[in-house]
Amino acid sequence: MLVAQTAQLPFWAWITEPLTLEFMRNALIAGAIAGVICPAIGCFLIVQRMSLLGDVMTHTVMPGMAIAFFWRIDVAIGAFVSGLGSAFLIALLRSQTRVKVDAAMALTSSSFFAIGILLISILKIKIDLHGFLFGDILSVTQTDINRAAMIAVIVLTAIAIFYKQLLFYTFDRIGAQALGLPINLIYLGLMAGVTLTIIASMQTMGVVLVVSLLVGPAITAYLLVKELHQMIFVGAGVGLLASEIGLYASYYLNLPSGPAIVVMVLLLFALALIFSPSQGLLLPRLRKH
Repeated sequence: MLVAQTAQLPFWAWITEPLTLEFMRNALIAGAIAGVICPAIGCFLIVQRMSLLGDVMTHTVMPGMAIAFFWRIDVAIGAFVSGLGSAFLIALLRSQTRVKVDAAMALTSSSFFAIGILLISILKIKIDLHGFLFGDILSVTQTDINRAAMIAVIVLTAIAIFYKQLLFYTFDRIGAQALGLPINLIYLGLMAGVTLTIIASMQTMGVVLVVSLLVGPAITAYLLVKELHQMIFVGAGVGLLASEIGLYASYYLNLPSGPAIVVMVLLLFALALIFSPSQGLLLPRLRKH
């Protein structure tokens, strides 16, 4: 019905009409923040072949959030402590035992998620699990936007300041350790950035779908450029574009906003996979012929 009513509108009206609604303005701002910050931190996970860790971290914030709800403190504090604790546990299992990192991540993810569900049940916490897992961007408030913007500034500033150390650690962890860089501290700092990014984005996408923004735009950029700093900028652009187009699609087509953004991330990745000048399925083969 909404599409039929707006079918005759000029192009600029399609862009401006959602902006007349406060909830859509808030959603578009929150989506833009998530679209930029998630790929910026996700690029480091992709290059290190640790993209699964993003999925793990989205599940391990659950116990901290449940306890924060029960104690009536800021949910972001509980989520941050829980996420960072899980990262420390994975690092401990990886370095002090024979358990492989993939097994440690799988065990930690499922265990923390189960503990979170049990805490919600035992403590009788009234929480919208559907909104928590899959997001509800249309209910974003100005307070949520302010928190997400503050987190984005912190994470992006830290990346800019410590980029050289992160770059060295990402591509040559052993070499970074040999030069005396505090690799354990860098690891925990990176995990803190991932956790903060999840906190900033979970109202938009939910803890389950946020991994799409962490990984999707980053691997899209990976297909298009070669340098890490280029990946960060291109990935942020792809994430921003996917978030905004997905929200407009959800508005005009009456679709769930989170899944609409995820599908747009997938479509942009598919275009890069096909048409990438150097790594695409089509153009390099045409050059060979």
